[in-house]
Parts: sequence; structure tokens; C-alpha cells
Amino acid sequence: MSHTVRDKAKLLARVRRLKGQAAALEKQLENDGDCSAILQQIAAIRGAVNGLMLAVMEGHLTDHVVKEPELEQRQHDLDTVLQVLRSYLK
Repeated sequence: MSHTVRDKAKLLARVRRLKGQAAALEKQLENDGDCSAILQQIAAIRGAVNGLMLAVMEGHLTDHVVKEPELEQRQHDLDTVLQVLRSYLK
């Protein structure tokens, strides 16, 4: 069973919180909200996205790199992680 399937409820809860945070930001912008509150909301959203990325990345590394018995598949999965990290950290 894939880590995203196993952790589906927890990951979906994180995504739903993100949606709520994005909706709150949209409302603040529509209502000409305070700049500092908007900045705080953006920072909260960024933190939530980073937390989601970390949760999925941790599951991927554990299941597809550490526990993967086949060397070739393990290398492929590690390369995938490295490619995503390079893109994410730009």
C-alpha cells in the first residue's frame, strides 16, 4: 500500500486546511484587509505547504527509498525525490 493511500486522511486534512487558508486570504484581499494580516496569512499558507511537502516526502523516502528492496527501483525513486527537491527549492 502506498504511503499516500495509507496517510490519505491526514494528507487530505492538510489540503483542506490549505484551502481554508487560501479562502481566508482571498477574503482579506477582496475586503481590502490589513497588509500585515495579509502577509501573516501568506506566511501561514507557505508553512502549511511546506508541512504537506515534508509529510509526503517523508513517506516517499521511507517507502520508496529506504524500504525498497530493488536497487534499480530505489535509485529511480531517489532520483525522483532529488528532482522534486531541486524544483521546489528554486
